[in-house]
Amino acid sequence: MNCFVFCIEGWDDDPREIHAIPEVRRFYRAFHKAWPYWLYFCNLDVDTLRAMVTCCMDSLMTAKVDGQPNVGVQCDPVELLRFLSRDFTPMNIICDRGQMFERGIYDRSKAVFEYFGLPFDAEPPP
Repeated sequence: MNCFVFCIEGWDDDPREIHAIPEVRRFYRAFHKAWPYWLYFCNLDVDTLRAMVTCCMDSLMTAKVDGQPNVGVQCDPVELLRFLSRDFTPMNIICDRGQMFERGIYDRSKAVFEYFGLPFDAEPPP
């Protein structure tokens, strides 16, 4: 849990942001379809999971901020929540196989919500 970091190489000379490259978007969509365990395995201490998920979104809003090297990207929150909600089932399957207690699953779920800047108001298990 929280130990994988996936990166795309070979696009460093491309002036587009990673989420704007159709080949990268297709790869991440196919990768997610084949292996939907991202929420369990991906490291939440870096931005790579956010970039991967962003590549899977249908609608994105981007903005270039003066003085900032990168373009700001925002997903439709409803689309993001739908995408993530489908991924909690595969995450929970891995948690069950690892014999995680409910509190560990709760903590990981909360961390995922916080990572994506989404509210999480569920009560912890007793």
